[in-house]
Parts: sequence; C-alpha cells; structure tokens
Amino acid sequence: MTIGVDGKQMTLQKASVLLEEPDRARRQQVYTKINERILEDTQALESLFDELVQRRDQMARNAGFENFRDYSFRLLNRFDYLPEDCLQLHQSIACEIIPILDELNLARREQLDLDQLRPWDLNIDACGEGPLHPFTDAEDLLSKGIECLSKIHPDFGRIISLMRERRMLDLESRPGKKPGGYNMPLQLTKLPFIFMNATRTLYDLRTLMHESGHAIHFYLTRNLELISSRRFPSEVSELAAMTMELLAMDHWQVFFPNEANLIRARINQLENVLKVLPWIATIDQFQHWVYAHPQHTREERKAEWLTILKAFSSKVVDYSDLERYMEFLWHKQLHIFEVPFYYIEYGIAQLGAIAIWKRYRETPAQAIKDYVRALKLGHTRSIGAIYQAAGIEFRFDQEYIAELARFVREEIRSLIDQLNAVNRNNASSSVRGNTAA
Repeated sequence: MTIGVDGKQMTLQKASVLLEEPDRARRQQVYTKINERILEDTQALESLFDELVQRRDQMARNAGFENFRDYSFRLLNRFDYLPEDCLQLHQSIACEIIPILDELNLARREQLDLDQLRPWDLNIDACGEGPLHPFTDAEDLLSKGIECLSKIHPDFGRIISLMRERRMLDLESRPGKKPGGYNMPLQLTKLPFIFMNATRTLYDLRTLMHESGHAIHFYLTRNLELISSRRFPSEVSELAAMTMELLAMDHWQVFFPNEANLIRARINQLENVLKVLPWIATIDQFQHWVYAHPQHTREERKAEWLTILKAFSSKVVDYSDLERYMEFLWHKQLHIFEVPFYYIEYGIAQLGAIAIWKRYRETPAQAIKDYVRALKLGHTRSIGAIYQAAGIEFRFDQEYIAELARFVREEIRSLIDQLNAVNRNNASSSVRGNTAA
C-alpha cells in the first residue's frame, strides 16, 4: 500500500514518519490518507480473512485440536507458556500500562495546548519541536553506532566493526531497494548480515540498535554445533534486540551532543516502549476470540474488534468522527494474515528488555555479564531458563508488570523534569544574553 504526498508515492510506513512533523494540518492530512488507503482494500481483505479462518479451523480439527489457537501454540513450540498466560498478560497490560499512557497523553494535550488530543497528535514531540536527526548518512550512523555499542561492552562494538570490514551491512536507503530492515544469520560463514533503509530519523537509530542486538546474539552463538541451537525462539531473539535498544539509549550522547535533543530522544524511546504493549495485546486478544468463534459473522467480528480496541486504547485520545477507520484498523497488521498468533512474543520480549535495563541501571556490570551469558545459550535451553540466565523473571502477572511499568514511568517523569530544567536554563541564558547586548 502506498499514498501520494507532495507529489511522491510512499509506503504507509514511510508516510507515518510525517506524523512527527510540527504542522498539525499536514499531520491530519497524512493520517487521513493512510487510513483511507487501508479502507480501499477492506472488502478484499475481509473476504480473504473469512476464507483463512475457515481453512485454519479445518486444519486444526483435522489435526485433532479443538480450535486453531491450540493448534498454533503447538505449531509454534510454545512449551513455556499457555493461552491462559497470554490472557493474563493482556489483562496486566490493560490494568498497568493504559493508565500511564492516559497520564502521558493528558500531559501531552496540555503541553501542546490542545482542546482535544487527536490520533495525529501522538507522534509529534510534546514540545512541538520538529523530528530529530541523529546522524547525517549511513556511514555516520554506523560509526556512531559502533561507538555507542562499544560503551555498553567492547565486544559489541568489535562485532559490528567486523561486519563492516566483511561488508555485512547494507544500511543506506536508495531507489528500488526493498523497504524495511532485518538481520539475517548466514549459517555457512557464521556471520550476521544487517539490511535496513536509513533516512536520518530516530526510528533508523532504533532500528540499527535493534538489528545489532540480533546480529550480536547470532555471533555469540556461532560456534554452537547444531544449527537448531542457533535458531532462537522469538521470545529470546527479540529479548536480545529490544534489550540492546534500551541499553544503547543510555549512551546516546554519541548521537545527540545537544542535551535537550538527547532527553527528547530518550522520552520518545520510552513512550514507544509503552505504546507498543497495548497494541500487541489488542492484536493477540483479537486472534484468541476469532479462532475460538470460527463461525462468527463479519459484523460480530467488527463489534468484538472495537470492544477489544477500546479496552486497550487511551481514554484521553479523541477518535470522534474516525470510527470507520477504527473498524478495520487490524487490517494493517500483517501478522494476522500471514503468521497467526506470532506477535505476542514481542510483548513478552519487551517486558524482559525493561527488566534487564532496570538491572543495568542498578548493577551495570552484572547485568551485562548475565545478558551476554543468556545470549550465548542460543536455543540450548528453554525460554524460561534463558530469561533466568539473564537475571530476570519469566512472568505475566499484574504485580510483575506493575513493577516494570512503574520503573519506566519514573524514568519518563525524571526525563521530563530534566528537559524542563534544560529549557528553563536555555531561556534564562537567552534573556541574559539579550540584556547584555
């Protein structure tokens, strides 16, 4: 799917970056175009999904399962947790994460001086500033990225430097290049390869840190004898990648010499950490319902989707007159069509990443030592055992999620206080300078 903006065709993912721009009317225009484009394929996607649900239900029953959800859990080799654990995680996120997002959105609405906070206001910097540009080109991104990773652990920087020497990085965006980003483990040479499309955004910085986490994970396991030991379950591979994003954030001075911009970038990162969790829960809970009720009608499906979406949405954001966009918002999540039930792993890994970062703040050396030890295990242990090796717990209960949520919330509050102090100092310095002049 693409839309036209300023005479150029761009993917919805690339167009969504424009939602960070200060011009509110332009953000609304882009938001509208994105969602109108999604609606163009509504009937085709609805028909496709009707067929997928019926075929998947039949597959499950042919294999002796009561429903496709139970079949999928076996297919995905989920031995460490059950469907009931996922439902508990959904509830924990609704109870502990949504209130924090409400609090942040109230502050955002006040800071932007808006009567209503609309969905196209959620990605703009709360200070109303333009998008951050942490690097100039792909080489600058890579050089700074290696320096940043070396500050976490010297070996991390050395691994990415080796990849640069061996031409195992393709970072620059260029015409005709496939969109997206990923890390590809090359089993014969036992080297990782990172592919992405860098365009000077904060998102690109996060992508490099994320994919570097995957690359370092594979490199640390390159000498494990069995290839199966070097193929990690997503709950573990994404733990490596999402943790690297948070660990690197503590060393982003490399990218942001300006203190205010550094703080803005960190706030943006932590807000994204919280925002993704309710959406993951929404998509997963929706699929639990769909395959438990395979004979549902389209209207029943739409009603259930809207109920679930509302439960995991901030009450502060005003979606009035946008209901028709909300009804089929799940169509944009490719996982539902191509890899059903594969998505909750990101939520599990994100919580694990927060837990490791929390330890890093408390005991840096030990946290990194345990993180590396866990990565080196590859897939030679269960998911729970690998999390334990990393020094964290593999839990889904509300008490545990509340502990992690409080930590992130306090970090964001601290950063906001720091940013306010920096802005006051800058304003005071400006006044003094003008007075002296």
